Amino acid sequence: MSWFQRLKEGLKKTSQAIAQAVPWGGDPEEVLEELEFALIAADVGVEATQEILEEVRQSGKKDLREAVKQSLVLQLEPDARRAKLRKLGFTPNAKKAVVEPKGRVVLMVGVNGVGKTTTIAKLGRYYRQHGRSVMFCAGDTFRAAGGAQLGLWGERLGIPVIQGPEGSDPGALAFDAAQARKARGIDLLFVDTAGRLHTKHNLMEELKKIKRAIDKADPGEPGEVWLVLDAVTGQNGLQQAKRFHEAVGLTGVIVTKLDGTAKGGVLVPIVRELGVPIRFIGVGEGPDDLQPFDAGEFVEALLG
Repeated sequence: MSWFQRLKEGLKKTSQAIAQAVPWGGDPEEVLEELEFALIAADVGVEATQEILEEVRQSGKKDLREAVKQSLVLQLEPDARRAKLRKLGFTPNAKKAVVEPKGRVVLMVGVNGVGKTTTIAKLGRYYRQHGRSVMFCAGDTFRAAGGAQLGLWGERLGIPVIQGPEGSDPGALAFDAAQARKARGIDLLFVDTAGRLHTKHNLMEELKKIKRAIDKADPGEPGEVWLVLDAVTGQNGLQQAKRFHEAVGLTGVIVTKLDGTAKGGVLVPIVRELGVPIRFIGVGEGPDDLQPFDAGEFVEALLG
C-alpha cells in the first residue's frame, strides 16, 4: 500500500464524518453551513473554520470542495508564509523534499505515552535512508527501561546510542552526547527526553536545563526542538503544545496516531496558534508509517 493510501486509510474516520455531513452538490449556503459543523467537530477550530468559510465565499468558485481544499492547505502553513501565499494569490503545492533540520541536534519532547521513543527510531531510519549519519541519546533516564528501549532500536538500526544508568542526570547525558556527536562528525543527534505532563513546572524546568546543557557542549544547538503529539488528544494536545512552546521554543511538531481519531483537523489550530510547522505525521505502527508532512497531500486525503 502506498503512503498516500495509508494516509487516506488513517484519516478515514475524519473524512467519512465530513463526507456524511456535507452535501457537496447541494445549495452552496447549505453546504457551507454543514461544513462549518463538520470542521469544528473535526477539531479544526472555530477561528480557522470561520476564516475558511469566508475565503470560500470570497473566492466565487463554483467547485466548493476545491475552494475548501485550497483554504485548508493555507491554514496548514505558519502565519508568515500563509500571509505571503495569500498575497501572491496561490496555494502551495509542496513537493515532499527531505526535511532538513536546522542544526545538528534535535531535542525531542512530549508527554507520556505519545510514542516519542518509537518516533525517534523511525526518524533515525528515515534519515539513514536519506544518506545522513545518525546518533541517539537515551535521555529518558527516569522511565524503567526507557534507555534500554532506545538502545534496542539503535542496535536494530545500526545507530550508535549514548546511554547512562537509570536515574542518571539527563542534562549531563545530553551534554556528553552533544560532545560525542561533534567528535565523531555525526550529521544528526536525536535526544530523547522523559515523558512529562505539561502542567508539572519542575519537569518543564528540567527540559530547559537539558537544552542549556546541549548548547554548552555545542554552541547554537539544539537547532530543532520537536514536540511529539498524539492526535487522539485533540484540543488537549494543543494545550500541551502551548506549554512546551513557552518552555523550550518548539520549532516543529510531529503528530502520531492519526489513524485512531475522527479529529484529524487538530493540525490546523496547532499551526495557527503556535506558528510552528508540522514536520512529520504518523498513521500506523510500521517503520514507514511516519512521513514528512505535505499540506496538499493531507487535505486531499481528508476531503477526497
